[in-house]
Amino acid sequence: MRRHRAAIRKFALMVAMTAAPLTSGGCNETAKKAASDRPLPALGAKIDETSVSGISSGAYMAGQFQMAHAKRVAGAAIIAGGPYGCSESVFAGTMPGAGTAILNLSKAVNGCMLDLLGVWGVSDPQDLATKAKERADKGEIDPIADVVNDRIYLFTGTSDRTVAPSIVRHAATFYEKLGVPQTNIDLVSNLPAGHAFITDNEGNACGASASPYIDNCNYDQAGALLKHIYGDLHPRAATPGGEFIDFDQRPFFPSDDSAGLAETGVVYIPQSCKDAAGCRVHIAFHGCAQNREAVGDAFVKESGFARWADTNRFIVLFPQVADSPINPQGCWDWWGYTGPQYLTRDAPQIAAVNRMLDALQAPGGGA
Repeated sequence: MRRHRAAIRKFALMVAMTAAPLTSGGCNETAKKAASDRPLPALGAKIDETSVSGISSGAYMAGQFQMAHAKRVAGAAIIAGGPYGCSESVFAGTMPGAGTAILNLSKAVNGCMLDLLGVWGVSDPQDLATKAKERADKGEIDPIADVVNDRIYLFTGTSDRTVAPSIVRHAATFYEKLGVPQTNIDLVSNLPAGHAFITDNEGNACGASASPYIDNCNYDQAGALLKHIYGDLHPRAATPGGEFIDFDQRPFFPSDDSAGLAETGVVYIPQSCKDAAGCRVHIAFHGCAQNREAVGDAFVKESGFARWADTNRFIVLFPQVADSPINPQGCWDWWGYTGPQYLTRDAPQIAAVNRMLDALQAPGGGA
């Protein structure tokens, strides 16, 4: 994420040179070598109370998944990210192939990370809320009525120089403009954190914006966001007692392999969720340069979600994006590199993760 701006500028140059859509050839060999053939377990999960969270590009993806599948999502946590649809250019759809992604990318960097385009109305919460309602009316995402009762957690660190705090505040206002009550929105903005996921016992010094993008600021962010979304929870376990399982993401890929996902994802399953159906699901979206190719299991195991999952019957899904020539930092798609449907339920990445939820919901014999 420290190199996020330079990386996505590099992405723009690559797209301009190749003018080619993402294909199966884009996944690099590192991701392929790590592939697991183990299927995602069928656990009879209760997926109509799913929650999502993400940092940076993962924050944008968390918001996109929430809007696309609001009927399934009970709440969202946006960490160092902005409002839904922020990067979409007014000229979206007017250029063939990768042209729209190039237009969106400039807006993403300058308007939706650095907040330098406000004078031109970029990242305007009211405008983005209006566009979201129009998209819902067209049936591209779930009805806005299914969003307004959600619980929303947002976070920006005072030492974050990658995504401006004002952009995160715009995300909070976006939800208000949609009709989410202010009492359902929690914006945390008073910690000296860098561009990172925050913990109370893992990671870099508070204020760092460096790999693996986890900062120890004496703040349990996993617990804070889960408690805001779900209410009172049982205290977290001292150490995870369940199982981190590598699973094959390939069955969830679109037929043209356009999602840009890694071949292997991770799911954390508490013993109680193996023993009995009905566990809720939390989906944790990593940030740029925070996938397993880049940081190993740091985000998966040091974020702290597993400890809360053990005592509160949560399955935690950690889907993974692959590094590729057009996405060298393994970012989730929030500017359209997978195609023009990236904000809708038909987006390759959103559709793939939703199919993972279907698999977890299926009745089965556990992991």
